[in-house]
Amino acid sequence: MKKFGLVGTSLKHSFSKAYFEEKFKKELINAEYQNFELDDVSKVPSLFNTHPDLLGINITIPFKQTVIQFLDDLDSNAKKIGAVNTIKKDTDGKLIGFNTDYTGFLSELAVFVPSTTYKALILGTGGASLAVMAVLKKLGIDFLYVSRTKNLGYFGYDDIEEELMSDYKLVINTTPVGTWPNVDEAPNMPYELFTKDHFAYDLIYNPSETKFLREAKLRGASIKNGYGMLVAQAEASWAIWNS
Repeated sequence: MKKFGLVGTSLKHSFSKAYFEEKFKKELINAEYQNFELDDVSKVPSLFNTHPDLLGINITIPFKQTVIQFLDDLDSNAKKIGAVNTIKKDTDGKLIGFNTDYTGFLSELAVFVPSTTYKALILGTGGASLAVMAVLKKLGIDFLYVSRTKNLGYFGYDDIEEELMSDYKLVINTTPVGTWPNVDEAPNMPYELFTKDHFAYDLIYNPSETKFLREAKLRGASIKNGYGMLVAQAEASWAIWNS
């Protein structure tokens, strides 16, 4: 039986396993999708040795960047982005990295935001944020990074003031803050500055409405969670594994 899976440090929040199991059942596919919780990214290659029928995996927090050093090659998109969320074992046993977060977010943003004239704030600077950044660059959307740690080129959360929010009306949470079971947490930003003219997108999909989205919606902002992105990137991963 063909085997696929998801790798991260904590996967209790993830819907990926349930999504693929339902897909396999519905489409009569003889395959298995398994969660692999690892404490060290260096253990990823040994998974393929331990499970010889493992043909591909998805990668989630916090390994999307650090896993690259253990791969044999990257496709051009993953090289450009600098992060990987999909790995395929090639016919000769080589591990090739791809980024389907890019594909998923691109398809989602196209239906969520009516214009590319909006400017965006990207909350977080991890692996998922790199795919978001690549999409915004492709669409010509100006953006700023916001991080807990001020750095060259990054804004801090305390830099988000009324003038900035009035200019940057698309706010994208790429951090894991607010993921189940920590549903009462949210990025530490001034939510009172959201208005009906703002768009709030959260890559988190469990819970379906995070505190970040709830607070934005209370001020009239349009909101969207990351479930559609999950589905789009999962299907893109499936296409890669079976190409």
